[in-house]
Amino acid sequence: MTLDEAQQLDASDPLAFARERFTLPDGVIYLDGNSLGALPKAAPAALARTAEQWRDDLIGSWNEHDWIDWPTRIAAKLAPIVGAKPSELLIADSTTVCLFKLLAAAAGARPDRRKIVTQEASFPTDLYVAQGLCDMLGLELKAMRPEQVLDVLDKQTAVVSLTHVDYKSAATYDMCRINEAAHAAGALVVWDLCHSAGAIEVDLNATGSDLAVGCGYKYLNGGPGAPAFIYVAERLQNELINPLQGWMGHADPFAFVDDYRPAEGILKFLTGTPSILAMAALDAGIGTFDGIAMAEIEAKSRKLSQLFIGEVEARCGSEVRLASPRDPKQRGSHVVFAHPDGYAIMQALIARSVIGDFRAPDLMRFGFTPLYTRFEDVVRAVGILAEILSSGEWDQPRFRQRAKVT
Repeated sequence: MTLDEAQQLDASDPLAFARERFTLPDGVIYLDGNSLGALPKAAPAALARTAEQWRDDLIGSWNEHDWIDWPTRIAAKLAPIVGAKPSELLIADSTTVCLFKLLAAAAGARPDRRKIVTQEASFPTDLYVAQGLCDMLGLELKAMRPEQVLDVLDKQTAVVSLTHVDYKSAATYDMCRINEAAHAAGALVVWDLCHSAGAIEVDLNATGSDLAVGCGYKYLNGGPGAPAFIYVAERLQNELINPLQGWMGHADPFAFVDDYRPAEGILKFLTGTPSILAMAALDAGIGTFDGIAMAEIEAKSRKLSQLFIGEVEARCGSEVRLASPRDPKQRGSHVVFAHPDGYAIMQALIARSVIGDFRAPDLMRFGFTPLYTRFEDVVRAVGILAEILSSGEWDQPRFRQRAKVT
């Protein structure tokens, strides 16, 4: 595709207006929104406004500006993004802490079962949390290849814990199929939506999902280290117990009584005091989706990623290997190409202002964030990648030096 043709696609893109909701550096092609979303234009003002509330109203801001209700008020805006009821969503802690809460709650709801089933080579925090919980409770962890997960479900399975979109390959699970099989075996399912929420269509209610966690700083654009969200299906809220009982999850936190009594509904999954400044930025991030249907976002995601794959394979030949599913219906919104020197190539791209990232051992990841990624960006990025590969520009000592964050 020529640059002119790509620019014509951008001119007719129904989501082109959404790019104006972000502040992006001039001359940079940003293909890493799957790791950290770009800065919403509204975020600095939201942070400043919240800081001014703190300055002017001090502790009174918890009532005056309803800070106390932000975990549910902001979470309610996620409802159309993930296909859930507002009453089933909560902004809480980090993804890791939220995952622990839900895994432990789900395991506790199946006390006669001794097994958690997950995927091998899943995102490390998912595996580490599951390993730690199994060690703590004396459970067995079965980490399987994706195609083997359903084969090991039995009467001993308490929980199935899976990442909806794989953080490396972008391969997706069929949520309906997994949920139905797990429920038939009497197990609960915990979904990690970190690489799904805000990138592709997710319908937690329609797929019969039980529990889910998701990241606030990737496609939701909530800023570095933004808090995560929790989803608990309404039908399970009375049954499940939050294993990290804290004062904010108490039925009457300002009664300051010694004995814990859980709040009703989703609020029982709160633990400590919410991070108000971080939530202000996340609110601005979620606001970038206002008026946009997830079907439109997924449609553009597929077009961007298909164009990228086609251009890379046409212009870079056999030097790189596609390591994501070829069928766009079977992957999320990032694409992975493998090369033995993928790290150095990615650093050379970054030096040329094309920003993606690298995952060991040899994977170059390119994220396509439909709210601000243009078709022009795709064509320009592939042109630079082709130049770097053909010239050997990447083969320099400075590009081989590993940074702490890859």
